[in-house]
Amino acid sequence: MPTSEHAPVLFCAGDGLPWESVADGVRRQVLAYGPELMLVKVAFEAGAVGAEHQHPHAQTSYVESGAFEYTIAGATRVLRTGDSCFVPGNTLHGTTCLESGVLLDSFSPLREDFLQ
Repeated sequence: MPTSEHAPVLFCAGDGLPWESVADGVRRQVLAYGPELMLVKVAFEAGAVGAEHQHPHAQTSYVESGAFEYTIAGATRVLRTGDSCFVPGNTLHGTTCLESGVLLDSFSPLREDFLQ
């Protein structure tokens, strides 16, 4: 089981949680997490880009609102409100926001780099 120096966040009220700017038109808010799983809200302005990248964590993304052109391992789809996707660990992926919106991303294990 992965270990983390960060204590789990068992309950998380969204009001008042800090937002972190991560790119032009992209900001994220870390929600509840424990060593094995993390939930993150990511807000995008139309046209903002989540640059292609990869990480060892498995990831799911749920489109809470908006529309996104999402690429995973070279395959591209447009995801809209209510859609979701799965990104295996160490897989190149990225997104471009077509209509302002929010993604709910989960990571397993937690992203230590988001807590520093």
